[in-house]
Amino acid sequence: MTPAPPLPEPICVRVNEAARMIGVGRTKLYAMIASGEVEAVKLGKATRITTASLHDLVRRQREA
Repeated sequence: MTPAPPLPEPICVRVNEAARMIGVGRTKLYAMIASGEVEAVKLGKATRITTASLHDLVRRQREA
């Protein structure tokens, strides 16, 4: 039996998931969204965080 290919990384995640991924609380994440450090997308009433912006944030922090 051939193993299933790995699932692709999601493009966007929920706020709680994004906060967990980078190890901060929701309040801090919302502050990062407001300051433009992290990109958020509104889908109807739902707020989603782009995983690309999380990767960029970590990259910028490592370079600083």
